[in-house]
Amino acid sequence: MSIEFKKVSDFNRGIFINILKDAYSFDCNYEQACKVKWQENEDFFFDNLDIADKYCFITTLNGEAIGFVAWDPRNMPEYAEIGDNCIVSKHKGNGYGKLQLQEAIKRILLKDVKKIIVTTNNDLIPAQRMYESVGFTMFQRWSGQNVEHIDYVYLP
Repeated sequence: MSIEFKKVSDFNRGIFINILKDAYSFDCNYEQACKVKWQENEDFFFDNLDIADKYCFITTLNGEAIGFVAWDPRNMPEYAEIGDNCIVSKHKGNGYGKLQLQEAIKRILLKDVKKIIVTTNNDLIPAQRMYESVGFTMFQRWSGQNVEHIDYVYLP
C-alpha cells in the first residue's frame, strides 16, 4: 500500500468531479444538489493552480487518485474551513479518509490557525465518526436546503 498526497497540478481538470460523483454515488440527490458547486470549485482550482496546490491535495493509492480534500484559507489565522473531503466508494472504510484528514489538519496547523471547522450532513454518519476520531467536536446543528447539517470544530 502506497498512499501519497499529491499536488492538484499533477492532475487534469475533471479529477474533482469524478471523485465527487463516485464518492456520493450512494445517493443521487447529492450530485443533483451539488453539481453546480462542484463544477464551480473544479473550475476555480484549475484556473488557479497556485491556490489549489497550497490549499488542496489529491490522495493516491498506488498511483490511483482515490480522494481529495480542500480548505478555505480566507479567514486564517482565525480559522480554516474544510470544504470537500471525500474518498471514492471502493476505498471507503479502509482508513484512507482518516489519513487524508490528518494530513490536511497537519498542513493547516502549519499556518498557526486557531481552529479548523467543517460541516457535514446529519445522515453522513461515517463522516461524523471520522471527524470525531481525529479530535473534532460538534458545536452546532442547523437546517438548510432541506438537509440537517452539523458543524464541527477542531481546536489545536
